[in-house]
Order: sequence, then structure tokens, then C-alpha cells
Amino acid sequence: MYNNITIQELFDLNQQGAQTVVDVRSPKEFNDMTIPGSINIPVFNDTERAEVGTLYKQVGKEEAMERGLDIFSAKLPDFIHTFKQINTPITIFCWRGGMRSQAAATVLELMNVHVNRLSGGVRSYRQWVLSELDKQEFPPHLYVLNGHTGIGKTLILKSLHENGYPIIDLEGMANHRGSIFGHIGRRPNNQKTFESLLVQKMLQYAHMPYIILEGESKRIGKASLPEFLYKKKELGTQIFIQVPIEERVSNILQDYQPWKYPEAFKEAFYLIKKRIPFSVARDMEASLQNAQYPTTVKLLLEHYYDPRYEYTEKHLLSNDVYRIEADSTKGAAKKVQKLIDKLEGNDS
Repeated sequence: MYNNITIQELFDLNQQGAQTVVDVRSPKEFNDMTIPGSINIPVFNDTERAEVGTLYKQVGKEEAMERGLDIFSAKLPDFIHTFKQINTPITIFCWRGGMRSQAAATVLELMNVHVNRLSGGVRSYRQWVLSELDKQEFPPHLYVLNGHTGIGKTLILKSLHENGYPIIDLEGMANHRGSIFGHIGRRPNNQKTFESLLVQKMLQYAHMPYIILEGESKRIGKASLPEFLYKKKELGTQIFIQVPIEERVSNILQDYQPWKYPEAFKEAFYLIKKRIPFSVARDMEASLQNAQYPTTVKLLLEHYYDPRYEYTEKHLLSNDVYRIEADSTKGAAKKVQKLIDKLEGNDS
């Protein structure tokens, strides 16, 4: 018989070693929100789930269960084969720990595939995430990386992480770059997914003396920072980084690769066109039409992003401010590392 486990027992198993956590809900449900690190092996696809759900509402529970059994039975060989390829302990879950995970766990056990089943499903996990955020607790001191658009804050965070420094990549968790163009080439995460990833990182680093993150607005794409964490970030140690505009243009081109998404860039540009001086907007539009992306990016920085950034800098709440100038993003990363070592007393 399969084991029913709690959220805490799931976390304990993760700490003990490798396990595979499987979401057996439909792909649409999985993409909306799941437990971070899970894989999706669905009992029903999106169409099948809709069919069974409609039967349940319009005809009745028994008819819906019979149709669900018919659908699931037809795919059992492939379903079981997929699970047998997993060579770690397995925990499965559905929405509330209901029929789908029960059926899956029962069939798998009959075929000698031993699994745990999460009581309460992903719903209980979501409730746990919200309860952790409600505590409004995150003790580490925050070092906040600031600078004009294109300085490469994400690249600097990556470099620091590779050198063993604790970082939180807010843009990475939102899967959005935090600008009007930030969604292009990505599938931004919704609030539920963002909060799940954020809580995971907050718990991982709860006992660290400090964390490094980027200076972001409260909203990043589809996601928003919790108010308590946003205020803590605003009052943290602010590190302002400056690199030449040529480096910033190069960083943006490498990251965004506008030549791959020309129409998406034009659409985003038209959303902000009216906020840019007419003559500049005309030149930007022409450069976009002619695929002269370095020119477009430089004009965007000088006439749209930089003025807005300078306004934000003037309204900074923190008095704990340091400034760094570097010839490149790589050089800036080294200087940030030296500064933090010095401030933390680790510069011997």
C-alpha cells in the first residue's frame, strides 16, 4: 500500500536525498502552479480533464468516475512504463489529494512501483506558501544591486553565485526581465509560481547573514514582491553600478536577441512610443524597421530608461549607499565582490 505523507514529510524526504516529485494533474494545471522541482505525468490531458469535469457537473459523480476510468485505463501501459523509468523514490500529488492521485498510486503499487502520496495535494502546498509569507520574516541583511538598464545585474548575480555568494534572482523567479520588453522570448511566471520559488529561496537562506539581489520595482512582469520584502529591499545596502553605455547596449543585445523577435519588439515599442520625444521616437521606429538594433537600444537607454532610472534614484529610501564604476560588467562583478567582502569583514 502506498504511503500518505504531509508537506513537512515531503520536505524531510527532499533533505535526505534525491527523490522525484510527480504532479499527476493536467498540463494546464501544472503550468499554472506546481511544487518547484516537480515533473508532470498527467492522469488526464487538458481535453480529457475538461470532459470529465463537465460530466461531473452536468450528469453526476458516478458517470464522471466511469468515464475517467475508461480514459485512464486506455493509457495505463504508457503511464506505468513512464514511472518505471524513474530510479529514485517517488512522491505523487494532484490538486487536493483526491481521485487522480489515489487512482495513480493504487495502480502503480499493484505494478510494484512504490510511491508516496502527498495528503492535501498541491492545494496544501499553496496554503503552506501563503502561511510562510504571512510570517513576514526574512532575517538576512540585503545588498541590493542597482544601476541603469543594461549594466548586467543578472550577469553579476550569476558571477557572485558561482563564487559562493548567496543571491536571489528575482527576475529569474519571475521569468521576466522587469521591463516593457522583459517578456519577449520567455513565458513569465504567474504570482503563485513566483511566490513558491521565492519562499523556497527565503527558507534556504533564512540563516545567512546577508543576501544579494537586484534592485527591482515591486512588480516584475506578472509577479509582485511581498510588501514586507519590498520595504526591506528599499532599506537595504544599495550598491549603484556604472558601466559604459556601449557595454550596456552589448549586454541587452546578447540577452534579448531582438533579431529573433522583431514583431514582438515593435509591439512593445508602440506601447511606450508616446512617452518618448517625437523626433527620437521617429528615429527609433526607423531603426527597428531596418533591424538596426544597436541604434534602437542606445536611443531607448538614453531617452527612455535612463531618465526614469535617475528619477527613481532620487527617491531612494536607504542612506546606506555605495557606488562602483567599472569598464565592463565582468569588472563590476569583481568590484561588487570586493566591496561585500570588505563590508562583511572578509577582505583579509
